[in-house]
Amino acid sequence: VESAVRYVCGRWWRTMSAVTPEQAQLSLDRFLAGTADARERRDASGAKTTVASLADAEPLLGLPAAPYPVTLELTRIVAANATVAFRGNRYSVPPGLTGVQLRCRHRLGSQVLEICSASGALVAMHRLGSPGAGRIVRIPEHHAALESVVLHAFTVARPCATKQNRPPGPSALAEAAKLLGDEGADVTADLASYAELVGAIS
Repeated sequence: VESAVRYVCGRWWRTMSAVTPEQAQLSLDRFLAGTADARERRDASGAKTTVASLADAEPLLGLPAAPYPVTLELTRIVAANATVAFRGNRYSVPPGLTGVQLRCRHRLGSQVLEICSASGALVAMHRLGSPGAGRIVRIPEHHAALESVVLHAFTVARPCATKQNRPPGPSALAEAAKLLGDEGADVTADLASYAELVGAIS
């Protein structure tokens, strides 16, 4: 796979001039059907052939008649918005499970996602969205429950009173002066005395 990616990047991507995804896809299809499939290779017997001829002769098995019976199970952590991530989308769960690990189960071939607890109890069931769409899939019951939790978190109580500036009054200042004496007096700078002191030092 890595060798094929390096080949496509070196031979097609570096010189591709498309400006839209649609144009790029058409350009890649033309490149793969022409230049890439025409590359020379040798088959099992050593005879020269091409990539296209090898691909046509590759013995691929047919698909099973029924959906492949495989169930994909992943562990996910519930986010603060009561959702879990799965294949590029987020799916809702009942509120109050933030931080809890849940199991996402998807039977390949189906369009249903089951979200279960660690014990296996079914918590939620959703219809799968398109992979990588970045959607939040939330059923009406979960939406109403989450809205109720958020609204109940609001309060109509009065806000806390702000701290007021209450400087000490005259009586408090007088009592402080009695207790502190000269230490509590304001500092007074005598500039004349300061000038004389500076002159004596210099």
